Amino acid sequence: MEFKCSMPTDIYFGEDVILKNKELISSIGRKALIVTGRSSAKKNGSYDDVKKALSEVNVDYVLFDEVEENPSLETVEKGSHIGKVNNVDFVIGIGGGSPMDAAKAIAVFIKNPEINKENIFSSGKLDSIPVVAVPTTAGTGSEVTPYSIVTSNQEKTKKNLGQIIFPKVAFIDVKYTFDLPYDITVNTAIDAFTHLVEGYLNTNSSYMSDIYGEKGFELFKYCFEKLIIKDLSREFRENVMMASVMGGIQIAQNGTSLPHGMGYPLTYFKGLPHGLANGVLTIEYLKSFKDKTKINRMLNLLGVSDLGELETIFNSLIDVRLYITEEEINEYSRSFISNKAKLKNHPEEVAFDDIVRIYKNSLLKDN
Repeated sequence: MEFKCSMPTDIYFGEDVILKNKELISSIGRKALIVTGRSSAKKNGSYDDVKKALSEVNVDYVLFDEVEENPSLETVEKGSHIGKVNNVDFVIGIGGGSPMDAAKAIAVFIKNPEINKENIFSSGKLDSIPVVAVPTTAGTGSEVTPYSIVTSNQEKTKKNLGQIIFPKVAFIDVKYTFDLPYDITVNTAIDAFTHLVEGYLNTNSSYMSDIYGEKGFELFKYCFEKLIIKDLSREFRENVMMASVMGGIQIAQNGTSLPHGMGYPLTYFKGLPHGLANGVLTIEYLKSFKDKTKINRMLNLLGVSDLGELETIFNSLIDVRLYITEEEINEYSRSFISNKAKLKNHPEEVAFDDIVRIYKNSLLKDN
């Protein structure tokens, strides 16, 4: 047996973990750039907790609260400029995947002043200033992964920045998710589930990584039941957040697979939220496997009898109405299949027609 497992992020999970562990922040740096979206972190209490902790340990900060959904490289450049002129020495990302991913990218740009949106993808491996992550949704797992997914408007797609940027510390407090609307809770939960699925059914999967995937599926047996009846209790919030963290740890080792790469054009060109873009493709992706040994193991852990029952669960939770043409599907498929790096994590041979079939069966059901 051989495997490599690297998880350099220190994870603090529980109520009031930021304030209880505030001294950690002062050991990381003396001036922070807080990176977040325009409003949610201010409404759910996470921003106030971070501010209070910084004040109590005498750490100064500057706020950049302009991160949009699917952050662009232009936004990353703007945030990094603010960090540079204010001489910050670490970054705190507060929010869902977008602010945390933007925080990671900004940390790279601050550390490397010569880097910009034109040369970042050809720059080779770079260091970053330290990052602290505070997730306020349960889905992306970005608080424990090295990835930073950004929007390249020049290439008209979302893509990984290509750097290894593990947060130094992740403070995970589920109280920040209590007021999330049902639809956002579903979207982010589906994202977490697809991380578990794609990391589990992966060329890089190992005995070690499968532990996280299989425990995550056990948690999702409960989470799916509660989502269906809209019982968003504290216990549900804790379980889905834990499943999200496990999915993040798993993809930190293995990477994602077909649905993520295929979902990016649905987000960029069609405006479909990331979790839904993955979720709408997942069932057909699972059906495409010839060897269903691990899929059957997954279904057993989820407490469902077959893929049809899992499909029923998905259909009860997500309803995607998307206008898309066969020409667009062929275009997305050609682009996807031409990038061998996007195929390497899928454990079976996949051809252009297979990708087209997954798109069509997922998106043209009513046509």
